[in-house]
Amino acid sequence: MNTSTSTSASAPTETTAAFVDAEAPVRKTGFARGWQRFKRNRLALIGAVTLVVMLVIALLAPWIAPYPDDIADAVNFDVLLSAPSWQHWMGTDEAGRDVLTRVMYGARLSFTMVAIVLTIAVVIGVPVGLFAGYFGGRVEQVLMRITDIFSAIPALVLALAITVVLGPSLSNAMIALGFVWWRGFARIAHGRTLSIKQENFVTVARTLGASHLHIMFREILPNIRSSLLVSLSLNAGYAILVGTSLSFLGAGARPPAAEWGLMVSTSRHYLPDAWWASLFPGIAIFIVVMSFNLLGDGLRDFLGED
Repeated sequence: MNTSTSTSASAPTETTAAFVDAEAPVRKTGFARGWQRFKRNRLALIGAVTLVVMLVIALLAPWIAPYPDDIADAVNFDVLLSAPSWQHWMGTDEAGRDVLTRVMYGARLSFTMVAIVLTIAVVIGVPVGLFAGYFGGRVEQVLMRITDIFSAIPALVLALAITVVLGPSLSNAMIALGFVWWRGFARIAHGRTLSIKQENFVTVARTLGASHLHIMFREILPNIRSSLLVSLSLNAGYAILVGTSLSFLGAGARPPAAEWGLMVSTSRHYLPDAWWASLFPGIAIFIVVMSFNLLGDGLRDFLGED
């Protein structure tokens, strides 16, 4: 009697447990949790989609631009400074070149500039920060004092000075910006390395005889890449802004290059009558810079960075 009662009492318990286990939610992976946080940031989604669209336009510009010949030094006297119309959606500039075509090709230059500038900055800045934070002592003092010297000079002023020495051109402007931008990545790598090098896994690697380079680039670097990715996105927009400023000041791209800053510079002389020639390149700069900033905020949420 007691055995029957015990058996009948335990059966519902087992069934309930099985039902609960079957209905238990599947634990989300780190990527899934990050994606949920990213999706909640609507502005970040807008920024990401906008950048994808701009990148596609930049890649397909040779095939979708309405007047491909207008990226060079073509002169169309019959449509000089024509207002926006069905033939020229963004109007034409002082040489009769289609502004829409030049804005599309300008996107190619801007994305190329960002890639080159940030690559140079990361290659220089991250090792400097790693070495300074890992070794400490005199190495840290020397490397970080050099970083402080570069940080004391505004980015635009320093880039302008380097470009003037090298010679005004778009390639020299990219190199100059790369040598200016490394300081921010050095500070991020330095600060994160100072905290991570105290972790147990670094101590274990050192105890097992791992070399300094192995510990820095195989143990510490993978654990600071989330901070670097967020910084890359946030700095990309600012790099475009400074790069176009160099062209606007005459130290970057040279005519007849279809570069946004140069387009604004050469068209400003025809304001306010031919407002479209400088307005649309300026809007393109604004959209890309803002989109990179919005994407950076989203990446911070995705990666769980504070």
